[in-house]
Amino acid sequence: MSTTSLSAEPRATAPPPAGRAGSTARRDLVRRIGLRLLALVVLLALWQSVVALRLWSPLLVPPPSAVLHALVETSGTHDGVRGYQGHTLIEHLGVSLRRIGVGAGLGVLAGLVTGVLMGTLPWVRVVLEPAVAFLRTLPPLAYFSLLIIWFGIDEAPKLWLLAIAALPPVAVATASAVASAPAPLVEAARAIGARRTQVIGAVVLPSALPEILIGVRLSFGIAYSSVVAAETVNGLPGIGGMIRDAQRYNQSDIVVLGLLAIGISGLLIDGVLRALEYRLAPWRGRG
Repeated sequence: MSTTSLSAEPRATAPPPAGRAGSTARRDLVRRIGLRLLALVVLLALWQSVVALRLWSPLLVPPPSAVLHALVETSGTHDGVRGYQGHTLIEHLGVSLRRIGVGAGLGVLAGLVTGVLMGTLPWVRVVLEPAVAFLRTLPPLAYFSLLIIWFGIDEAPKLWLLAIAALPPVAVATASAVASAPAPLVEAARAIGARRTQVIGAVVLPSALPEILIGVRLSFGIAYSSVVAAETVNGLPGIGGMIRDAQRYNQSDIVVLGLLAIGISGLLIDGVLRALEYRLAPWRGRG
């Protein structure tokens, strides 16, 4: 073989060194963290500017220092007063998170079962799809009063409210994902003698897993946004109950603190669900 022909052959491209790839990933992570910190600083600066310029009354828009003071006051015992209404901020938040975990967890499980049935049995989809769509369009407060009449003012109506709010998103996402499972894989599983339950467990659900996890994230997000509505009645202790009680006395610093607690803990929960999604379905978004 001549030298010319050898030089004309394509050469394999060596993959980038592992160290260089790791360095690039670290730079991207630092860049993302830096941008988020910058956005936070800008937001705090705008907040402080609004307060300094007195565009609104401090009673309506409390300064960051007032919210920080409220955080300190509600996080322990000061002048013989423990937290807010006898419970610290962490205790209020913990009670709400427990309600969300139980209520939304039950709603997600029910939505998963409903979605699988809707996606695999056409007659079930015909029967249940209007009911699921009806629940999805209802705001939580629309049926909370009825739940109070049925179950009283204790924990039961709150858990039912969060469960009902969490069910439709995961049911719709699961039904859509299950119905669009790869037909060749389903037919191949049936061809080798797999039963319906085996096809669902081994083929349909794994292929639908990414969309199901998105539905789970949406369900917990909707349940978290409904916690204030769930705790409008007999909600203390609870972060939503704390916000509602502070609103009655125009304690805007407590209200803003409660909103920040809900938002930050919601971001942490969503981060955990995103990490779970990446671990269970690492192929999502990859070509």
